[in-house]
Amino acid sequence: MTERKGWMELESPDEVVEAICVLFRDRGDAMYDEAVSQSVHGVQAAMWGAREGAPTSLRLAALLHDIGHLLERDPSGGADHPEHDLHHEDLAARFLANWFGPDVTEPIRHHVAAKRYLVSVDPGYLGTLSPASVHSLGLQGGPMSPDEAEAFIALPGAADAVWLRRWDDLAKDSSAPTPAFDEFADLISAHCVMRDRARSGEDSARR
Repeated sequence: MTERKGWMELESPDEVVEAICVLFRDRGDAMYDEAVSQSVHGVQAAMWGAREGAPTSLRLAALLHDIGHLLERDPSGGADHPEHDLHHEDLAARFLANWFGPDVTEPIRHHVAAKRYLVSVDPGYLGTLSPASVHSLGLQGGPMSPDEAEAFIALPGAADAVWLRRWDDLAKDSSAPTPAFDEFADLISAHCVMRDRARSGEDSARR
């Protein structure tokens, strides 16, 4: 059996796509929010994006927005209601930036803050959240102040993150027919960009 390559050893978009699909096969069965698996959650979020006519980059962001949980040592968080915010959104955005542009990574980076934003600007939004999401809201800082909300929505990718957040909240239907994660391989491949790591390393060394 060929030894599996490390993430930074991947040499083509096909290898990146396969590695991401393998990660979701290996770890995507962990439960999300007590309702669906991590894989089903990502796929349902991407499907909501497709229903609403989102660009493919934002649909991909929806598909991969919680990949940070799968990169953690325990993708389930170790409990139904973890007691610490692990900042999975930052982990995901940094990781995916190796192969995808900001149109994919920035909505992911801001999708947790988008929940705090929506609670602060939409009076009915809090009532739509699941108990687990309400619990994590407290760990993540609670509702934004008016100044925080104004600063947030001006950030690159923040408006897309608000859309992603709403699909995130809807993507918890255990009874909905949901395709396999691998069926989205073409969507991943379409936005994968292999960066010149050798040149990047040289540039970094000169700084």
